[in-house]
Amino acid sequence: MTETPPKVVCLGSLNMDLVIAVPRAPAEGETVQGDSIRYVPGGKGANQAVSCARQGANVSMLGRVGPDHHGQVLCEALQQDGIAVHGVLVDPEVATGVAMVMVEASGLNRIVVIAGANGQVCLDETQLAQALRDAQFLIMQFEVPMPQVIQAARVARSLGCQVVLNPSPAQTLPEELWPLVDVMIVNETEAHFLTGLSPDTDPKVAAEVGRQLRSKGVSQAVVTLGALGAVATDAGGSTYHPAPKVKVVDTTAAGDTFLGAVTVALAKQHSLAASVDLGIKASTLCVQTMGAQPSIPTLAQTQQNLSVPPWMSL
Repeated sequence: MTETPPKVVCLGSLNMDLVIAVPRAPAEGETVQGDSIRYVPGGKGANQAVSCARQGANVSMLGRVGPDHHGQVLCEALQQDGIAVHGVLVDPEVATGVAMVMVEASGLNRIVVIAGANGQVCLDETQLAQALRDAQFLIMQFEVPMPQVIQAARVARSLGCQVVLNPSPAQTLPEELWPLVDVMIVNETEAHFLTGLSPDTDPKVAAEVGRQLRSKGVSQAVVTLGALGAVATDAGGSTYHPAPKVKVVDTTAAGDTFLGAVTVALAKQHSLAASVDLGIKASTLCVQTMGAQPSIPTLAQTQQNLSVPPWMSL
């Protein structure tokens, strides 16, 4: 019997990424010769939607683009992955969002985002309810206006749809949003912003971050630690998931890839620990390829091409 794909809705940003490869980032006042430049479809919301689609979910995207070529290209790229884009509206007055991504030879990146039409995303309760009907998960970030995030979370909760939140770029969460979040996925920077703790090199600190996030009302919390892996925390406790060591080319979409893989696994009723392991596999493959969406692996690639170290309880 064929498994019915889980339905996931992603509310978030769509950006055209201007990717510049450099040997290293320039110091203040310094000019560095770049190696290459490319335009690549991106935006945290769109990247997360692509990750979910390539992991086998039935995905719909909600967002906003401008009346320009960039917006057309971004929507066409999503459709190539089977993602429904009828919820991506065209703003007649504001240009599509753009991100400048500087990728160093080490694989680390520095990103500057111009929100453009992403900052104008505004769907009413009826539109949100129609988009979320029968969906199992709603994914959101903070690259769209906060009032829209809160309203979408409320509608999702009323319909029994679980909310996955990636609070990025890091900012203070309104108190009303915390209890509406089922799964929160944060990196080291976001973890420090929200809790004051720095889990960069210590999984035990990441576990404490997870406990603090849960104390705010979040059911399941995951802290990603870059090359070290991730720590997952739920009612059963915390688990540390090491990542395999690989040659890193570009980390731009690693977190978005991880989130998509974890979300789809949870939608398929996998445990949090098993879901995070799948996320580790997917993001590890992602960082070995340049560009945001081009680097996001499929489910078959994730399952077949990589093994990860065993997770351990903390």
